Amino acid sequence: MEVQETRVQTDRVLTIPNILSMARLVGVPLFLWLILLPEFGGPKADGWALLVLLLSGVSDYLDGKLARRWNQISSLGRILDPAADRLYILSTLVGLTWREILPLWLTAALLARELMLLVMVGILRRHGYPPPQVNFLGKAATFNLMYAFPLLLLSDGSGWLASLAEVFGWAFAGWGTTLYWWAGILYVVQVRRLVTADAAAD
Repeated sequence: MEVQETRVQTDRVLTIPNILSMARLVGVPLFLWLILLPEFGGPKADGWALLVLLLSGVSDYLDGKLARRWNQISSLGRILDPAADRLYILSTLVGLTWREILPLWLTAALLARELMLLVMVGILRRHGYPPPQVNFLGKAATFNLMYAFPLLLLSDGSGWLASLAEVFGWAFAGWGTTLYWWAGILYVVQVRRLVTADAAAD
């Protein structure tokens, strides 16, 4: 009975956690537009961009919490949640790099890790495996970057608050980038083990 119930829950689409993840995805283009508005002659809207990012962080916490508490973990949710995380990271990288808040080397380091993960996902698919699940290190890296980016956006100003935001923003960015690559290397090790096991079985 427990296996059958879990299968039904896994197949569900319209769950509260999935709706929260979908709402996060909708907020991605809005967030990017708000960040880049000053670059196209519009008023500075960093406060609204920070609000969107804050709400996305709250929904990121809630969708996982509610999915576990209400037994609404679904296969769609396993795709939507990391997809929303990566899209927010990508849009923030584009926006902050465009505004020269982030240096190119940091953007390149984070994008290189994403490219590496895409290659790993392709290898898994060729061997009939689903994409790897987000591990604890990956989540910790995402949380650090989600703290770093708004702080670095806030540092694009003057006064003691901007100076304080810059210090903490770069601290979170350093930890987040390190953990992001560490999680990526663990994915590579996991994929290598699966592929090696398949080769041995053949």
